[in-house]
Order: sequence, then structure tokens, then C-alpha cells
Amino acid sequence: MIKDSNRAGFVNQVVDAIRSVVGTTPVGLHEPTFDGNEWKYLKECLDSSYVSSVGKFVDQFEESLANYTGAKYAISVVNGTSALHIALKLAGVQPGDEVLVPALTFVATANAVTYCGATPHFVESEEGTLGIDVGKLRDYLHSIVETNSSQSINKITKKVIRAIVPMHTFGHPSDLDGLNLISREFNIALIEDAAESLGSFYKEKHTGTIGLVGVISFNGNKIITTGGGGAILTNDKSLATHAKHLTTTAKKPHQWDYDHDEIGYNYRMPNINAALGCAQLEQLTDKLKLKRILFSRYQDAFNSINGLTLFKEPVNTKSNYWLQTIVLNRQNEIFRDSILEECHRIGISARPAWKLLNQLEFFRTAPKMNLKCAEALHRRIINLPSSPSIYAKSIA
Repeated sequence: MIKDSNRAGFVNQVVDAIRSVVGTTPVGLHEPTFDGNEWKYLKECLDSSYVSSVGKFVDQFEESLANYTGAKYAISVVNGTSALHIALKLAGVQPGDEVLVPALTFVATANAVTYCGATPHFVESEEGTLGIDVGKLRDYLHSIVETNSSQSINKITKKVIRAIVPMHTFGHPSDLDGLNLISREFNIALIEDAAESLGSFYKEKHTGTIGLVGVISFNGNKIITTGGGGAILTNDKSLATHAKHLTTTAKKPHQWDYDHDEIGYNYRMPNINAALGCAQLEQLTDKLKLKRILFSRYQDAFNSINGLTLFKEPVNTKSNYWLQTIVLNRQNEIFRDSILEECHRIGISARPAWKLLNQLEFFRTAPKMNLKCAEALHRRIINLPSSPSIYAKSIA
């Protein structure tokens, strides 16, 4: 039985280590900063009166994003969830299909699947990347899949498994080589949920550019923000053209007439948001440097504490370290909530991982594989304050 003194001792060690990095004033989990041309570009946008989905900043933002990531095409949209929705449609996901999704991800990944009338099929994670466990998934698919007309059919549900959507958890790239092999072996489209991983690279290729389609989020808590916003990345010209068409209500080009050739969506990013994004993207390299320095400071702070690990970028990757993360040892998982409670008591906005999606009431009947590792990770993960400004303020 754990004595209260042992509990308090470990909790205090962890909280003191966090406070030694973030300071004694209240601190958010991941706060945006606006230190560049944001005001200048926003004023220019307002002065032009082009504040909606047409304007020079939309084109400029998409071009700059494509250049940075190495994608041939970038299509900006209103948020990461809408980007996922369109990406799934581009991959051919249809009503009645199944889509492989990690149980350990933000709910938007699975929500977008349901927007297509499809069903999320929850799969296992691994400790090395916090992403999909490729080895276990391959074995699982071999046990439940039968091939019919080059499609993978779930023998239990009789539904087509149309796509797989790995999420690069907290900015750390998943095993994309292994996921590509699964994609080809089972003829399942690979869609990268790179919502959290702008600035992260897998073997020198930017996340979101390796699968058929990738998506990024620019929500207010991401490494750069457009307020609300997202983007679709692809190297396929026809998919890029279709993405832009679908996200612009599928309106046929015409000087004045309004005609639409399929069901479309009003998902295009407004020019005023893109103006903010252009200014933020100019600062991305500096923000990434500060994130890595912040990781080093956390590493020094936790170096002498036994019973936890500060999560480090996987081998052959370069992570943006969007959210700094500690993983408690299994014997210390009982302290997670006590650490979170103490952090919030003193104004430190730490958080646990998301509730596993298969545990949400509306997804309880969805198909799933054995999720033993994902369940264990959920009990042990704590995200720490991760704003680039934390280090910047400390040296100001």
C-alpha cells in the first residue's frame, strides 16, 4: 500500500520540476503569440475589404505552406476537422465503410469519419511513437480481413475498410514506413492526421506529405494559428483541384451564374484568417527552435526524478514538440490525477491525454482491436505547458 507521504513526495517532485521550467505565475497549456507582422497584414486585409474567402493572403498562405512542407499543393480551410472530412471524401470513403483510427486521438479524427457516413474502427497505439502500432495492426488485419475485388473486407462486419488515419500524436511522427506498407498490402488509403505536427519530419519528409492526403490544424492552441483554420496537403493535382472545388461549395466557374455540380461545402479559409497565418508562418522556424530549447529545459528538470519519462522524438524523426509530454511508469500511474490537481491548484495548465474514443458513449459499439497499450498510455500521460513563449520570457 502506498503511503500518503510517498504520494506527496512524488507529486511534489514532479510539480516542482514543472514549476522550475515554467515559473511561478499561472501558465496556459499552449498559448499563441503575435510578435511579427500580424497587425500589419490584418490591417492590409481590412483596408482591402477582402476579408472572406477571396484575397491575396489565401493564395500567399497556401503557397508558403506548400513550400515549407514540400507538398505540391496546399488548400486552406476553416479548421482541421473540415480538412479531415474532405480528405476522407477525396480518398473515396463512402457511407457504410470503415476507417481505421487510433483510439488515442482527439475526437475530431473519428468525428470526420462519421460525417462521411462511415464507421471508425479503433486500433492500438505503441509506446515508441504514441501512434498506431503497425506490427499489431498488421497481424490484426490478417486475422479479420478478406480480399474482394482488391478491397479489404472486414469478415465480421462485412464492411469495406477504406482508409487508415494515423495521427501524429502531440507532434511526434508515427511509423509512416510501416503504415505505407499496410496501405499497399491491404489496398487501404493512407490519410495523415498531421493536425498537431506542422514542423515535424519523418526521415526528412514533412508529416502530411507522405500519405495520399494529409491535414494540418491552425487552431489557437497549435504551433502557429490562424484563429481557426486548417489545410489539406497533397501531391496529386487532381485531388488538389477536387479539394478546392468541394470546399468552395462545388460551384462551377462562371462570371455571374450560380451552378453547382455536386454536394459541396463552405469550408474555404477567409482571407483575414490567412493574413494572420502568413505572419505566423514567417515565425515558425523561431518557434520550433524555442520548442526544442523548452524540451531541453524539461529534460534537465526531470533528469533526477525516477518513475517517469519525458517523451522524446522517435528515431528517424524530427518533432515539433507541440506538447511536451511525460509518461509515468506503470507503478506511478496512480499519481496522475494528484499531479494534475496540484498543477491546476497553482495555475499550471497541465492535462491528461484525451479519453479513449472507444470509451465515448456514441462510439462504444464501434469495432476495435485489443487496445491494451492505448489504455495504459491514457492512464499515464500528462501534457505540460508547451508555449514557445515560456522560454522566450525566461530570457527576456
